[in-house]
Amino acid sequence: MEVASAEIIVEEWNGSSSTKLSRTATITASPSLSIQRSGSPFHHVWRRILEAFVPEGFPSSVTPDYVPFQVWDLLQGLSTYIRTMLSTQALLSAIGVGEKSATVIGATFQWFLRDLTGMLGGILFTFYQGSNLDSNAKMWRLVADLMNDLGMLMDLVSPLFPSAFVFVVCLGSISRSFTGVASGATRAALTQHFALQSNAADISAKEGSQETVATMVGMALGMLLARVTMGHPLAIWFSFLSLTMFHMYANYKAVRCLALNSLNPERCSIVLQHFMKTGQVLSPQQVSKMEHVLPVWASSWSSKKTESMHVDVSLGVRVSSLNHLELKDLLHSAGSHYKKARYLLMERKGNICIVMHKDSTATDVLQSFFHANAMANLTAKRRILHSESQAWMDKHYEDFIQKLKTSGWKTERLLSPTIVWKANWICGSSDGKID
Repeated sequence: MEVASAEIIVEEWNGSSSTKLSRTATITASPSLSIQRSGSPFHHVWRRILEAFVPEGFPSSVTPDYVPFQVWDLLQGLSTYIRTMLSTQALLSAIGVGEKSATVIGATFQWFLRDLTGMLGGILFTFYQGSNLDSNAKMWRLVADLMNDLGMLMDLVSPLFPSAFVFVVCLGSISRSFTGVASGATRAALTQHFALQSNAADISAKEGSQETVATMVGMALGMLLARVTMGHPLAIWFSFLSLTMFHMYANYKAVRCLALNSLNPERCSIVLQHFMKTGQVLSPQQVSKMEHVLPVWASSWSSKKTESMHVDVSLGVRVSSLNHLELKDLLHSAGSHYKKARYLLMERKGNICIVMHKDSTATDVLQSFFHANAMANLTAKRRILHSESQAWMDKHYEDFIQKLKTSGWKTERLLSPTIVWKANWICGSSDGKID
């Protein structure tokens, strides 16, 4: 007695994301084995090429702002590489390349001084601003590229000042060293933001591939432009300044595309003020359109609506910097308003100062900053400082944090410079102690 064999069909699918799978082959066993391939070879080759430049699982593995940011970032990078050829040509000419009177040891020494000052400048910049880069990634991204523009400008003008050539190129090297530190640090922060599936390494690697292509295209166009403009100073300066303006515009558009969901001091102030007025929490996309991407001193001309969102809060104030009356006020608040808190708040010369406890956690830091902003907003309405703000925190803070999480905000910590000054206080029945 013969038993009829059932038809078995096996399908082959290709793709790193469940939403981007495509069937590539169908295998049928009934009764003989047959293979039917799907899709064109061109489509398969194109997908393999694309995989070298976009993260695995794209687009579901990255945030929605990844594509617009990368487009503008590659355009600004392309303009940078084109301008690099012009500035390098001017620098080599100033050093003496092609001149019979130039010596090898002289050119080597000048190049050594240029690199040495750049290294020292990078170390100093890291020392003074290293802990601040993470909390203001957008601003420092713009500042980094602005410093790079200044560095290339110094290289381009160096032949015009032969007596001060070394000084000018050293200034340019220092400027570019700031760019290297700030750009690398902010890029790491942005990569973590883009990674939705713990794929920061993959995103970083693919970003390197994209930048390599932009570098090659930029160098080719730069060499062509340098050759065309050789011997024509006006054409060189016009090309350089035009590309610089485009570079600054592309950088501004790139950071404006970013909708960061981490909480830094400015974003905290924006979302809290809006919540206190309306009871609703703004999304990261809404806040990204309202926050500054330029330094505060460069944004003084901004609208009154934006200016009103700025609150002066000093985080991690040193206790010994307070005077006698301020210390008495701090001791009183520690024993009356902040018995259970791991931070103390006080008003000082129009600012809200925060003293953190030595055992405070990241959650305590975030809560203290929101509390200080709430106090500042209530103070602006001429209300009592400590009691009113504490009552507001007791009533609304938990609901506020829950709404932040629902809107997509990361509420684990506050992105701020490292707090190096803390204090310890013991509240007893009759006295308080602060160390």
